[in-house]
Amino acid sequence: MATKTMTIRVLSNIKTSLRSRRYVVWLFFWSVLVLLGLWLGIWQWERADDKRELLARKNAAPALTDMTHTPVDGAKVTLEGRYLASHTLYLDNRTLDGRLGVAVITPFVDTHDQLWLIQRGFMEMGVSRAEPSAATPFKIVTIKGEWENAGEQGPIYGPNREGSRVQQLNLDAWSETLGEFDHSGWVHAQHGEGVFASWWEPNLISPSRHIGYAFQWWGLSIAACVVMLIGGRQLLKDSKNIREHDD
Repeated sequence: MATKTMTIRVLSNIKTSLRSRRYVVWLFFWSVLVLLGLWLGIWQWERADDKRELLARKNAAPALTDMTHTPVDGAKVTLEGRYLASHTLYLDNRTLDGRLGVAVITPFVDTHDQLWLIQRGFMEMGVSRAEPSAATPFKIVTIKGEWENAGEQGPIYGPNREGSRVQQLNLDAWSETLGEFDHSGWVHAQHGEGVFASWWEPNLISPSRHIGYAFQWWGLSIAACVVMLIGGRQLLKDSKNIREHDD
């Protein structure tokens, strides 16, 4: 009889231990989600501040002419020189107003013999995979556009260059034939001879959207906290009922 009683007590203690462990795991799991939501919300809030600063710098970017130094990101630049037409490549899979095509990318030598890369705009190709061919002036021209610094870009699956098409705008596509460019980035041309329809816009998420994301994360964090408390309370209640039943 004593052995049976002891066995029952041992089993009861094991059950109690398992219930306690389940309660701790429950609290730990949901606490991690709550903290993660809080952290992601703070991160998005900080991103909104960063975007405000970036937009302020872009709006304050100067208009530059006859440069011998690298412009700041977003600067409005004016260049005089000539296109290197034979080195034109085409940025594949661009769209404008629902039309499919390419962006015409041509190196450019200015009057100071500096080598620049010019994104000249959109040329419609439709679904054709024929080699693109864009008309290019051979005389001295003046172009105006917005400067974009080269930065980190997404991964490329397969080779970047296929024939005269490139999957990603990257200075390396011209390095073997032209060597190094004088400035790390490119001009998105908007006006001037040899310029096509403008399709490019800065890839910036607005500060207000980041703030919206922050409140979404904080809302999810609050929801997770509520679930944690209600579920934890229910676990304690169930554990108490089972303990009273065992007794």
